[in-house]
Amino acid sequence: MLSEKDLQQLASKGITPEKLEQQLNEFKTGFPFLKLEGSAVIGKGIVAPSADEVKTYVQAWDAYKAEGKKIVKFVPASGAASRMFKDMFAFADADYDVPTTDFEKKYFDNIENFAFYDALDVLLKEQKGKGVKELIAEGDYKSVAKGMLAKDGLNYGQLPKGMLLFHKYEEGARTPMEEHLVEGALYAASNGEANVHFTVSGEHLDFFKQKVADKADYYAEKYGIKYDISFSEQKSSTDTVAANPDGTPFRNEDGSLLFRPGGHGALIENLNDISADIIFVKNIDNVVPDRLKPETVEWKQVIAGVLVTLQKQAFEYLELLDSGKYDHDKLIEIVKFVQNDLCCRKPDIKELEDADLVIYLRKKLNRPMRVAGMVKNVGEPGGGPFLAYNQDGTYSLQILESSQIDKKNEQYMKYFSEGTHFNPVDLVCAVKDYKGNAFNLPDYIDRTTGFISSKSKNGKELQALELPGLWNGAMSDWNTIFVEVPLGTFNPVKTVNDLLRDQHQ
Repeated sequence: MLSEKDLQQLASKGITPEKLEQQLNEFKTGFPFLKLEGSAVIGKGIVAPSADEVKTYVQAWDAYKAEGKKIVKFVPASGAASRMFKDMFAFADADYDVPTTDFEKKYFDNIENFAFYDALDVLLKEQKGKGVKELIAEGDYKSVAKGMLAKDGLNYGQLPKGMLLFHKYEEGARTPMEEHLVEGALYAASNGEANVHFTVSGEHLDFFKQKVADKADYYAEKYGIKYDISFSEQKSSTDTVAANPDGTPFRNEDGSLLFRPGGHGALIENLNDISADIIFVKNIDNVVPDRLKPETVEWKQVIAGVLVTLQKQAFEYLELLDSGKYDHDKLIEIVKFVQNDLCCRKPDIKELEDADLVIYLRKKLNRPMRVAGMVKNVGEPGGGPFLAYNQDGTYSLQILESSQIDKKNEQYMKYFSEGTHFNPVDLVCAVKDYKGNAFNLPDYIDRTTGFISSKSKNGKELQALELPGLWNGAMSDWNTIFVEVPLGTFNPVKTVNDLLRDQHQ
């Protein structure tokens, strides 16, 4: 039973009592595993363009940009980088004073190679009267670690990843935010303008905006463009209620309901608010220095070229269906396009009469479309490419996390182990229909693809509810195409020592 105080709390977050009831019910029912048809591999769901096709797709993208369409680069940049520094926090709090673990030794042995080294050195000289080298020579490693992490230091333990110094350049070190501005200029600009959108947590928003304002003019002049840079926060209406182990609402000590962020799937709402024809989606930490950018830029153009090529064909078929000027042979041609190019199959399609076939084809053609880059699996964490069944009995390409796959099903685990590729969050999305109207993206979420995890608060166990992931269930009912991209286009930074990899030097 909800109290008046509960109802006020829900209203303040933009969450209806019905939505709360639905979430509590999901704790009781759980979420079904997905039914799989197989893992996607090259030749069966993953396209590997030839050198000639690469050129063709780059040209297609250049031609599309020349039409003056609006292109936006969408960068999820929410949250602090604290997980990046987990090992260094442990060292700062450890009961020993010198680097002991392999991680700690690597960090201090290579400290001069970090892009933030100069900033840290200057700060420590101001605070301690001694620089990094002097403090290390004296065995005062803790002061160096704390200088990087602490609020009165560089504050890297609390800042968002987008604001950390990642890469060295002669003119000064760059943050990931700056690298994304550069990428926006190189492959996502049209009409002399690059539109970049960052999702940022509220606590960092003002700081992030100020840093962008400090840098945007420099890169605008460098690349001869204008920037339109926008920001949004994850909406509180996408938070999910926490539950006790018995499924009842978990309450804070003051009696209020505990809500938690719903995961990256919440960002489908932010994506839906963007006015654009084409939207690139790429994580904040997946950036490289300028010397390695040409490969990234080329393959962003390739996947965008694949997208606009397939979109153009889909639009032509939709206009043909609208006109009524088609025969059975033409319908079969469209079926083959949906099956072979858009990788969506309906096992019983031969049973459909032409009138029903037209309804089916319209539905499958007239929906958002995305192309996802897939890299060869080298053991990095990430969603895998699969052919999975949808609610309507069709099966199509989906990006799945391991939690969505029934581990007791031997055949499914075989698919999982045979997977050759994974998704590095490298997407380009077409979000308007063939008449130029924006799709309402939440309409295309598969609501049955959330998941429940175990957490705790103040020593009490709780269940947390994650919404369908942004590139998983939140885009489940999109037309999806997978394209193999080189491993060099994927360079995530999960720990601070990842910045010592050659790709970030």
